[in-house]
Amino acid sequence: MILHGYWRSGTSYRTRIALNLKGLEYQQATLDLRAGAQKSDAYLRLNPQGLVPALETDDGLVLTQSPAILEWLEETHPEPPLLPRDAAGRAQVRAMAAVIGCDIHPLNNLRVLKAVRELGADQAGVDAWAGRWIIDGFTALEALIARHGDGWCFGASPTLADCYLIPQLYSARRFNVDLAAFPRLLEIEARAEAHPAFIAAKPENQPDAD
Repeated sequence: MILHGYWRSGTSYRTRIALNLKGLEYQQATLDLRAGAQKSDAYLRLNPQGLVPALETDDGLVLTQSPAILEWLEETHPEPPLLPRDAAGRAQVRAMAAVIGCDIHPLNNLRVLKAVRELGADQAGVDAWAGRWIIDGFTALEALIARHGDGWCFGASPTLADCYLIPQLYSARRFNVDLAAFPRLLEIEARAEAHPAFIAAKPENQPDAD
């Protein structure tokens, strides 16, 4: 498989974590988002939306949008599972992932922050914008993990929710968000710091890292 992505992209990061947790081998094709490589004709033929990641599978399928990629990985490579066996548990994990994937991350990705700057915000304003939505979402996640977590976001092993959480914690620090109010999130992050799949997926460990 070939993962088209960028070292600091949260969506690419979460996809790397999932691939690593599944124990799958993949090559990386890197796209410098700052230079606009994702808008090249060659990449647009692969992914017409011009966003990362895109995953080329061994049988020639091209998958885009990280939620779809992660669900495909779970369906086609079910072990180890990243979703609970029961329908209620799966719904809870998907909801926790969506707090980040739908309500936090889209508001602090590169193209949105570029638009915020075009409206006149300086870096402090950009940080405040991103931090507002991160804090709202993390407050909800802290409560959900209190209900459902047992070392990880849901239960005692990593799930899709953890694939989403760890990259968003990385982004939160880039925007100078104070994380002291989220001890459960930080406990999960500390556990991920010692997990080989998460270590290998870290932005600074990627071939295109600055």
